Amino acid sequence: MDERTGRNAAAAARRGRWTGRLARGSAALLASGLVGVLCTAPAAEAAPALLPAATADYPAVVRIDTLSQQVVSENSTVTVTGTVTNSGGSKLKSPSMKVRQPQIRPMTAPSELALVMSRTTPSTLDGISLDSPAQKLQDLEPGQSEPFSLAVPVSALKARETGTYELAVDLWGSTGDEQAHPLGIARTFLPFQGNKTAQPSQLAVVWPLTHAPVLVAQTMADSNQTPVLRDDDLAAELTGDGRLNQLVRIGSTMQGLTWAIDPNLLDTVFAMTKSYRVQKPGTAGESASEENTVPGTGRDAATAWLSKLREALTRPGNEVVSLPYADPDLASIAHNGAGLNGMEAALRKAVAAGQITTEARLAVDARSDVAWPHQGVLDQRTAAVAGTAGGHLLLVDGRSLPESDKLSYTPNAARQLGSGQIAVVSDTTIAPIFQPDLDSESRRTLAEQQFLAETLTIAHQEPEHPRGLLVLPSRSMTAGTAQALHDSVQKAAEGGWLAPATLQKVSGMATDPAANTSVPEAYPAEATAGELSTAELSATMQLQDGVDQLMMILTRPERVRESFSATMVRSMSTEWRDQPKAGTEYRVGARTYLDNLKSAVRVVPKSVVTVPGDNATMLVSVKNGLTQSVGNLELRVISAQSNRLRINYPIQSVVLDATTNSTLRFPVEAQVNGPVRVTAQLWTTGPDARPYGEAMEFTVDVTSVASGVTYVIAGGTVLMVLAGVRFYLQRKKRRAAGEVDEDPDRPVDGPAGPGTGAEPPSDADPSSTADDTDRVAGDEKVDH
Repeated sequence: MDERTGRNAAAAARRGRWTGRLARGSAALLASGLVGVLCTAPAAEAAPALLPAATADYPAVVRIDTLSQQVVSENSTVTVTGTVTNSGGSKLKSPSMKVRQPQIRPMTAPSELALVMSRTTPSTLDGISLDSPAQKLQDLEPGQSEPFSLAVPVSALKARETGTYELAVDLWGSTGDEQAHPLGIARTFLPFQGNKTAQPSQLAVVWPLTHAPVLVAQTMADSNQTPVLRDDDLAAELTGDGRLNQLVRIGSTMQGLTWAIDPNLLDTVFAMTKSYRVQKPGTAGESASEENTVPGTGRDAATAWLSKLREALTRPGNEVVSLPYADPDLASIAHNGAGLNGMEAALRKAVAAGQITTEARLAVDARSDVAWPHQGVLDQRTAAVAGTAGGHLLLVDGRSLPESDKLSYTPNAARQLGSGQIAVVSDTTIAPIFQPDLDSESRRTLAEQQFLAETLTIAHQEPEHPRGLLVLPSRSMTAGTAQALHDSVQKAAEGGWLAPATLQKVSGMATDPAANTSVPEAYPAEATAGELSTAELSATMQLQDGVDQLMMILTRPERVRESFSATMVRSMSTEWRDQPKAGTEYRVGARTYLDNLKSAVRVVPKSVVTVPGDNATMLVSVKNGLTQSVGNLELRVISAQSNRLRINYPIQSVVLDATTNSTLRFPVEAQVNGPVRVTAQLWTTGPDARPYGEAMEFTVDVTSVASGVTYVIAGGTVLMVLAGVRFYLQRKKRRAAGEVDEDPDRPVDGPAGPGTGAEPPSDADPSSTADDTDRVAGDEKVDH
């Protein structure tokens, strides 16, 4: 029996060999990038690093909550506090917390740190348990927890050289009559600062300020165009413990920070500093009104937050990156929408508008040549789309550009790609640390110790050659994660192996010729979750066609143009990756609202129009339901059978004041009775004339041609017959008298003259006829 571990030596050896194989396997996975993928599960589900789960053999779950010192020296004493919980089904008898003495030498490579993280149960690789310090606890019933606190002299750990050591605490006890043995373990890292020093690595930290779009295309109909938000949740984030408020507070205390800001967020917050309205649930596609919106509540919070952000950015050494407006999803566009008409132009506009907005709202200089694909995952198509949009500098997660196993050190973050772009790569050992939500003290402690261990190890790989490193957290970085990142960077800087630097400085460092610069052709399948589909992107780009058409008829197009242009880009935001349902609702709301605006100017529907005769006037009405005048329109009315119903002047101009109707009169000529289909269609005018809105079809029912045209035709026929008889009798009479008829068509009574009836009376209207009836259209049967 091994007195140190309390287990049979042979069994311990077998466990050690098995754990060693597991560790070596994990190291291989790490080299291939797979461990990094597993470590970046969604933040809500990610487990804290180095926290093993309970098993039947090891029912105690040990959790390290705090370390009194994050970096220690030779004469230090570090106090480890935490909690142990009995997760098994039996009582834990005579439990006692102990500390393991680690290996004598520090870990010198990230792969060694990975081996420690891969172990899930107590192992001889963790070192030997010390008799002191130790803390006895009361017996633990199933489900019961107990806190512990161990003051550990660094001298007891035998740490001598600068570097990272494992710090493990385990619970000893029994579940029956057997001797005490390890029942559970918790591990973290303990950086030791000895006499050996290294040139500090230059560390760039990207500090994201982003939020899912909440500004919608609708505005109130007042002269100020009061903005409308889809909800008022942003107000809570801008004050107190709100995420965005905490990010500004924490970031304002950091040196050399690179702020990555979505300009759409700035526009939204600026809109909230004045009067604004919020949509009621279920009204996303409706025009905004007093009835379907409520007053916003975040005016004071927005004003204070914007002021604090401006003040934070005045600190020397800060850098501001303006993301493209609304932070469009470059990967989704690259894979599903790169060839869509207008997409390239939309991205370029988003970049230009983003920089203008950021600089105007914050009164700072901002760079706009930085592209940040979702989670930093890069493939060739995404890099190409980013380049098209002006992205010269790419922020990349190291798992997209994994290093060769043959490389024994961590290269600089900056890489010159074949496309002419520069990739700034977050190392695979650092990238996953600040991706989850570090929402507890324990999670933050473990993340901070891991970061310190990784950066200290990297610095001492080649201590005379400082590295350029990048920390690329999640876009939706939480306040807890931000605090952990702040504390980690501060401690490493105090330790001297790391120096805060801007992205510009790190990206300008020399490219390591051994670093991987080959952008993969394939995109990881697991990274496609939440991507916008081709159909969704296509529908979004079609918004522009509808907006362009609406602009052609409005007398004040500026009231709609800017809001819809921004809404179109917002519909493609990267933020919808984490909120796919909200993204769908936002896009549907924008489309519905645009359709409602377009259909507000329309031909008033009708089904049947009755025309009572051969010549009549047909009435067609056009409605403008918008709150501004419209023009540059014409109404075209077409008969399906022009030989039966001819429309005179079938094209007429349309100009309508706001919220008015107008009825246009179209003269028609009918030849026969019966129904004829007629189409009324609005068209825009100008060189690019096109149909506007839906065509309206109706039936014209001609009912009285017999009382008009038919009678006229019959009467004319009789008169012609009588005239022929008269001429025949006249010629016969002249021949009988022996006269020569030089003009056989001359009337027998001589030349025409006054009183002959060949001229209308002098007091008669020359334009009048025997049947001078004013023929007008009959009553409209539908919608008039």
